[in-house]
Amino acid sequence: MHLETFPVGLLQCNCTIAADTARGEAIVIDPGDEIAHIVDRLAALRVTLRQIIVTHAHIDHVGGALQLKRLTGAPILMHEDDLPLLRMMDVQAGWLGVETPQTAPPDESLHESKIVGLTQFPATVLHTPGHTPGSVCLHFAPEKLLIAGDTLFAGSIGRTDLPGGDGRKILESIHGKLMHLPAETRVIAGHGSATTIGEEKSQNPFLRFA
Repeated sequence: MHLETFPVGLLQCNCTIAADTARGEAIVIDPGDEIAHIVDRLAALRVTLRQIIVTHAHIDHVGGALQLKRLTGAPILMHEDDLPLLRMMDVQAGWLGVETPQTAPPDESLHESKIVGLTQFPATVLHTPGHTPGSVCLHFAPEKLLIAGDTLFAGSIGRTDLPGGDGRKILESIHGKLMHLPAETRVIAGHGSATTIGEEKSQNPFLRFA
């Protein structure tokens, strides 16, 4: 699997392209902004976009999803519990002082244990509420890879002071679903640098005494 992650937009959300260049297909995770760059990368890889996956409905992660769908025809997948946040896009844009992006309800909901992704490189959806009610992570088990959205960061966890956030739930999600993954599992967070489950289990100050 070809994997590339790069920051996009004002808040530098980590957008990830996962591609099977042999089969000519790809998925894009969290296309928050800079859609022209994402489309250019897909063209350079000579792949067709199969799915647009949104880990949660904050503007920096979902802001460009509809534009990318219109350009590629790929469906948008997002957990239905974040629909209220999607309907607050004008409010979210106001927080940042930016123009409100056009959005639309997802084509499919990312329910727990749903299999998404590429034919040869599938991922399992882990519903991890806390940062938002519909936050999800994607676990590519054979690749020992977790796309964590804003649930888990290197040395930190997702903030819970925005609408729909819940500090108790995010810790339950992390301890109940993420900390049981193999220690060597690489974690690509929604912002900042990559880490591993083992590193966070031993060093993350938000988890060590929770």
